[in-house]
Amino acid sequence: MPRGDLFPDIGPFETGFLPLGDDHVMYWEQVGNPRGVPVLFLHGGPGAGAGAVHRRFFDPGFWRVVIFDQRGAGRSRPLGSLAANTTPRLVADIELLLRHLAIPRVLLFGGSWGSTLALAFAQAHPDRVLGCVLRGVFLGRKLEVDWFLHGLAAVFPDAHAAFVEFLPPQERGDVLGSYLRRLTDPDPAVHMPAARAWSVYEGSCSTLLPSPDTVASFAQDRTALGLARIEAHYFANDLFLPEGGLLAGMQRIAHVPAEIVQGRYDMICPPRTAFELADAWPSARLTVVPDAGHSALEPGIRRALVAAVERFRSAR
Repeated sequence: MPRGDLFPDIGPFETGFLPLGDDHVMYWEQVGNPRGVPVLFLHGGPGAGAGAVHRRFFDPGFWRVVIFDQRGAGRSRPLGSLAANTTPRLVADIELLLRHLAIPRVLLFGGSWGSTLALAFAQAHPDRVLGCVLRGVFLGRKLEVDWFLHGLAAVFPDAHAAFVEFLPPQERGDVLGSYLRRLTDPDPAVHMPAARAWSVYEGSCSTLLPSPDTVASFAQDRTALGLARIEAHYFANDLFLPEGGLLAGMQRIAHVPAEIVQGRYDMICPPRTAFELADAWPSARLTVVPDAGHSALEPGIRRALVAAVERFRSAR
């Protein structure tokens, strides 16, 4: 896939591991201009982890880019750990990381679950936030989780059938519970096949057109385990969000400028949610990409995200 609309590959100028307590250690890195405007990348999932390609949404000459793997995900340790793994803990982890790096205010950049976490952090610490760039909005509501677990059968019946039929017939009445039991089983012979089935399902539904590369990346053991186990854990616990959800807290960040990028044919996080968020956010601008699904790496989404970040640069 050509990616000329992204910035060139670049390595970090600093990396580290930050102890979080509860036996968790966070991997973090900084990329770009050490004296630049700080931007924090929040990966999806929950549990997916960040990768080198995510550095490329930002002009390295202008931005001081901070990327980290949330507890239990990616290069953070231990992989797939559910101990003390909740949204409030992740919000506290971000605050700890910003203090560690002496960053007073930051632009938040997050897609899918990353948009959820960005909103949760912004509502908890509005004074810390320069603005938000969000993609493929997910608010963690029951209707959105139910759509992922069941509703996608309307559009991806083959992928959904493979997802459900991984389970024995007697367990298909509780898809989430059945997967969670397998994903939390200590035996890799039990949890790894379940993790791959869950993760491949998500990858198969993430792009407008079939993308074998996307599916293959979701099928990798490290990605699959973190994503599937943590995602199922969060889904089973209503994403550990406050009663009333994130829309109920929008008055706290009504003044915060935001760019929302949404694929018209996003089936993982359908566009209705992005429209609802934009309606509740006076300072937000919504861009609908007409020829894209959910993935941040689809051409139209990539271009729109880079343009959104650049608008924040020119607004300073």
